[in-house]
Amino acid sequence: MKIVTWNVNSLKVRLPHVLDWLNIHQPDALCLQELKLEDQNFPRAEIEAAGYRAVFSGQKTYNGVAILSREPAQDVSMGIPGYADEQKRVLAATLDGVRIVCVYVPNGQSVDSDKYQYKLQWLEALTAWLKDELTRHPKLALLGDYNIAPEDRDVHDPKTWEGQVLCSAPEREAFRKLLQIGLHDSFRLFPQADGAFTWWDYRMNAFRRKLGLRIDHILLSDALAPDCTSCSVDIEPRKLERPSDHAPVTAEISHAKESY
Repeated sequence: MKIVTWNVNSLKVRLPHVLDWLNIHQPDALCLQELKLEDQNFPRAEIEAAGYRAVFSGQKTYNGVAILSREPAQDVSMGIPGYADEQKRVLAATLDGVRIVCVYVPNGQSVDSDKYQYKLQWLEALTAWLKDELTRHPKLALLGDYNIAPEDRDVHDPKTWEGQVLCSAPEREAFRKLLQIGLHDSFRLFPQADGAFTWWDYRMNAFRRKLGLRIDHILLSDALAPDCTSCSVDIEPRKLERPSDHAPVTAEISHAKESY
């Protein structure tokens, strides 16, 4: 089973990139973030023509999440149950016995802002819900743009970013609390090259200068992690004309359905 997360930073703009990537890589599930379009404008026909089905939760201009899959999604849910939030940031569905949860974690803007406090509260609510969700769905994968670089090795210049949003201690602690409920960072299950990032600012020629952060993650439950055979970042889409500022992250899981 090949599962992927990709913040496309506007599906309308990046749709050709997504369709080309699907054709080349043929994932079983592709989780998208930052659709930036309302549900009535979702390109369902184009996605279906590529051989995929889609469930999605969008809003105008901001946020929005989708799960594209070859097989029909089952037991679809949106949002964090019991947590009032108008922003479309969470989408969950079951595919081949695996609970796929697609998230777009708030950015937080700056550590002294109200949006930062919202981010921390949101992460606390997400973690509490997922702790219960894992009892119902032992085979669970949490994919998305977390807007958190978990460690200094996930940052091109840790000193410059120290204490800043995306790298602050409370955010990293929130990430660790996710791991503590029984999740594993699939990327760190394998040896990885230094300077492996998933996001590069559009400004300052950051991608060419390798000034990136690893903030897009695939976390796997205790029951799934042993079956993970690889996790990698594909930087090729970031080289395209008018790219997303994020790159897709792929994890491959062996015999996920059979071992359920």
